[in-house]
Amino acid sequence: MAGKPRRRRRAGVGGAPERRHPDPARQRPALWRAERQHPRQPARYAADSVFAEYDGWLYNFHQDGEHPRGIYRRCTLDAYRANTQEWQTVLDIDALAAAEEVDWYLDGVAHYTEQPARVLLNLTPGGSDATVSREYDVEAQAFVAGGFSFPYGKNHIAWRDLDSVFVCPAWEEAQLTRAGYPREVWLLARGQDWAQARCLLRLNDEAMMAAAWRFLDADGTPFDMIEASDSFYSKTYYHVAANLALTALPLPPRSEIEAYSHGDLIVKLAEDWDVAGQSYAAGSLLAVACDAASGTVGRIAALFVPGARQSVEMVEATLHLLAIIVIDNVKSRLVTLRRQGDDWLPHANPLPTGGVIEFADQPWQSDLLYYSYSDFLTPAALYRLDLLAGSAPEVLRAQPLAFDATGYVAEQLHATAADGTEIPYFIVHRGNLARDGSAPTLLYGYGGFEVPMMPYYMDNFGPQWLEKGGVFVVANIRGGGEFGPAWHQAAQGINRQVSFDDFIAVAEDLIARGITSARRLGIEGGSNGGLLVGACMVQRPELFNAVVCEVPLLDMLRYTELLAGASWIDEYGDPQDEDERAALAAYSPYHHVRADARYPLALFTTSSKDDRVHPAHARKMVARMQSFGHEVLFLETSGGGHGGNTGQEQTAEELARVLVYLYRQLMD
Repeated sequence: MAGKPRRRRRAGVGGAPERRHPDPARQRPALWRAERQHPRQPARYAADSVFAEYDGWLYNFHQDGEHPRGIYRRCTLDAYRANTQEWQTVLDIDALAAAEEVDWYLDGVAHYTEQPARVLLNLTPGGSDATVSREYDVEAQAFVAGGFSFPYGKNHIAWRDLDSVFVCPAWEEAQLTRAGYPREVWLLARGQDWAQARCLLRLNDEAMMAAAWRFLDADGTPFDMIEASDSFYSKTYYHVAANLALTALPLPPRSEIEAYSHGDLIVKLAEDWDVAGQSYAAGSLLAVACDAASGTVGRIAALFVPGARQSVEMVEATLHLLAIIVIDNVKSRLVTLRRQGDDWLPHANPLPTGGVIEFADQPWQSDLLYYSYSDFLTPAALYRLDLLAGSAPEVLRAQPLAFDATGYVAEQLHATAADGTEIPYFIVHRGNLARDGSAPTLLYGYGGFEVPMMPYYMDNFGPQWLEKGGVFVVANIRGGGEFGPAWHQAAQGINRQVSFDDFIAVAEDLIARGITSARRLGIEGGSNGGLLVGACMVQRPELFNAVVCEVPLLDMLRYTELLAGASWIDEYGDPQDEDERAALAAYSPYHHVRADARYPLALFTTSSKDDRVHPAHARKMVARMQSFGHEVLFLETSGGGHGGNTGQEQTAEELARVLVYLYRQLMD
């Protein structure tokens, strides 16, 4: 969203909504997928990624010159290990687009876990968040005749079993909330037409969204659930019984169910919770016993309580274990717990610390874990690990070196914010960097929606920026999720200015250390990060000489009236509320453009297919600046949407335009 992070290129496609351990990035609607993925970052252009194992097959989404839209393909584990390239094409998106004369891109793949040859494909025209969903037979390599098929919309479709699906429809106006997301949950059986489907829940149109899915426990026991979101962070979870009766689960509104394993709901808190005489701190990960048949809740146990500089990022439930990625001072480490009796006890694992761990897949009813590990100067490698076997991880693939990192360093520094808070940031540069203020420096930030900004390999900006003498910086400002709910909430709502102040403090710290100067300093951000850099530009125009403002929110007094904007009131505040409107008006970039200011030549980008953050934000900002006589650059693409889901040619062109702009503004 605007508030949503944007990725230029997905690391993998799709997911499996009926699995017991849904990765929210895979299993929820586009709103949630985008939110839980990494924000759009300038170096992330991966076009090839293994992401799922089913029945001995490794599934992969691949793009190259011959397949610019991509192919969904598979090979055996042995073939992948041997690098024999014995790939079997499952679906050619270029061929499908040509045959149907539609600008199709692949947005998601949901295998039915117990019979994974059946999948639900989500296809997007031009990269929009809205999709169509169709049932596909992997073995026949064809759409299923008379199978499940749903019209274009921001729908949420999830397998319940092979012959029924949960449907949260968004193809008609009456089905939508004010924010433009589904407000209803239906159950549709195979062979039924829509008139025969059963409505399980209907929210009022002032709510934000409804979603539903199935967990499968380690023994195959299903746990059906509905998530009814009143707002972005406040929700009610319902257990769905076999007779389709709903039971509200007694969880705090600001909590997230991460998994269902061995009869326990694995719950992450975003607020303190006092229950049954016990207090559990915000940010904690809990095991809440819950009967799969009745939804009755029992004992509660704390699994992990983060320290002040820690947060829980992701959870996977394996056959016997819980695998938890913890962010510890903005680096990853894996915590594993094994179920023994009624308790979850610590279990050793061999994964390293100091870089970034990302789960790629966890095959059902196994203790296998596919994950990647990387940092700014270390290419990502894909590993396969049996968490119970006690053996070392197996390296399946390693990303090729994009540049020779010898002589470069990545370090973590801290700036001091206006209120005295230490703000960490990462800086990547040549080891012999002269501290004379002459280094062209790009400062990247996001600072919203409790999304952490983690290190990642500089595969594009290494050769195209670092090797040309540039410095790259990632700021871990408040509003993000680096240190849990408190770090996020410190810059939420009427406190949004805190994020901007933190970002400005990092910029000033870079100059004070002699790393760069205002003449050589550029800033970049997308979506909510576009709001960030837009606000910093109008507040401190003398501090920067380049601004890359991508798919941004900029008119904060009308953002709720545009597309999905109403879903972000929890994050920014409501313009209809007098106090919150005053806070929004105090920083809304569009309203603070002045004729008498001297702004750096800024580059604003958007997409006509962006159905999350309306392109009007960028268009209006550019028009207003031009009306005051300011020179400004504007790029609007016809595809890609908010998430950058497009072909490689457009992706490469966008990157090239940004780089050339930065060279001209910051380098001689």
